[in-house]
Amino acid sequence: MQESGYTIAVRTWSLSMRWWLGLAFAVIAALTAVLVAQGITKQSETAFRADAEARAVEASVAANVALQKAVERGNISEALPTVAARRRLALFLFDDAGRPITPDRVAQTELASIPDTEIAVRTALDGRRYVESYDQGRVTVVALPMPSGSAAALLTYSLQPGYGSTMTMIRDQIASAVGWAILLGGLAGLAIATLTARRLHRIAKAAQAIETGDFSRRIDSRLADEIGMLADTFNRMRVHLQESFTGIQTERLRLRRTLERLDQGVVTIDSELRVEAANDAALRLLDGLAEGETLPDPWPDFPLRGFCAGLFGADGDVARARVSPDADRYYTLYGIPAGEGFRSALLVVTDVSALELRERIEREFVANAAHELRTPVAAISGAVEVLQQGAKDRPADRDHFLAIIDRQSSRLARLSRSLLVLARAQTGEEAVRRSPVELCPLLEEIAVSLGAAEEVEVEVVCPPGLLVHAERDLVDQVFSNLAANAAKHTKRGRITITARALDDERVSIELVDTGSGIRQEEQPRIFDRFYRGQTRDANGFGLGLAIVGQAVDALNGTIEVHSEAGEGTRAAVTLPLARRPG
Repeated sequence: MQESGYTIAVRTWSLSMRWWLGLAFAVIAALTAVLVAQGITKQSETAFRADAEARAVEASVAANVALQKAVERGNISEALPTVAARRRLALFLFDDAGRPITPDRVAQTELASIPDTEIAVRTALDGRRYVESYDQGRVTVVALPMPSGSAAALLTYSLQPGYGSTMTMIRDQIASAVGWAILLGGLAGLAIATLTARRLHRIAKAAQAIETGDFSRRIDSRLADEIGMLADTFNRMRVHLQESFTGIQTERLRLRRTLERLDQGVVTIDSELRVEAANDAALRLLDGLAEGETLPDPWPDFPLRGFCAGLFGADGDVARARVSPDADRYYTLYGIPAGEGFRSALLVVTDVSALELRERIEREFVANAAHELRTPVAAISGAVEVLQQGAKDRPADRDHFLAIIDRQSSRLARLSRSLLVLARAQTGEEAVRRSPVELCPLLEEIAVSLGAAEEVEVEVVCPPGLLVHAERDLVDQVFSNLAANAAKHTKRGRITITARALDDERVSIELVDTGSGIRQEEQPRIFDRFYRGQTRDANGFGLGLAIVGQAVDALNGTIEVHSEAGEGTRAAVTLPLARRPG
């Protein structure tokens, strides 16, 4: 763990099994020996005490019998010292009120020095025997009831060698035995633990080898005990793991090769949005993607990390999204959630730019065809209608309208071809076939068929023999649309088409009108499809300039439009220059 430039190392304290198990054996042996010793000591002390009290009671009972006879004979004073000396007891008699009827000192023992005298005498007067030893059996006090004459209770005090020295010897022997038990238990535990630890160490070494991918280390069981059974089980597990690991590696390699062949990008991510694996397609489609790194957010308008974070939610549904980073790229995203019991989610990225482009070109082709073909079709229909109404019977009118039909039919054919060429060029199916195109006749033909208002003068300024390297029908389509727009919005004044060579590689064609112009705020969108400004024709589709822009791009040219509201418009087109052969 590293923080603020300082490294903090965490050390773990470890103790070998042979030592802690040997220590455990020693502790168990010590506890057992101590408990046994305490039991033996307690039992011995109880036995010695019972023996001392029994001897004192036996002597006291004999003295009680002798003193009862002396009380009956009335010679208690003479009999008391004799009985005390014979039984080695200090004897004291009490009347039924608990008062002593014998001297306070007998056999060199003071009555006041005897412990618990009052309790002992009271017990005897109640008709019960009182026996208690003190100082490890050296002193024993006995009180007996004596229902005869004036004496009601007998209190005896005996001095004996006691059992203190015997208990000391016993404790010394027990302590020695406890010490040997602890030592032998520790050594036995150490030996057993060492043997067990060595066997377990071999299993641990084999497990470490498996952790590093080495499945060749075999464990010899030797003894058929539980550890031996564990070793045999481990050996079988090692073989099965090796087989499973080999199978997984094979399947993983096969899956990896399969994923690398896919056009779709496949990415596996964990719950922390870290990339676990990604194929080449994913690395190509997602900028900044790298295995082992955090998933990037390559698209400003779409939060990819937020999309993937939702794959680890509780609902577990497959997530879908469509992303367009720019006008030329389209992606579909499928997020497969991790699911219960799994820690990885799957992200599939598909580049559908080509399909989207094809569909868009198909839509544009239909719209372009509807827009471009309506003018020649309307002209042909109008001419036919006029002819059917009687113009066919007037040679001059008939020839005029037949010429219109012929010219518009040719234009219709050229428009159809140019639309097909443009559509194929945009989809990439077919490159535009360029060739030298003489510019002046083409521009003059467009000017003649323009149909401008009567107060509008149309002029073409073009040096003879000027050639452009282009496709004729697309050039016709570009300037027919520009000229038609100029004628539509110019009620009076001039429409001038000027062509000139800029340098050795480019030709400039400018179309300038004195029409209504385009408002400043509308100019950035004039090449957008289906856009019609407030000053545009309400019956139009908003496709004319969009088609012009597409055609110019297909011809490797450029177009610029400059306009002021009420002051006219200037459209400047540059195309590659072509030189005459030879």
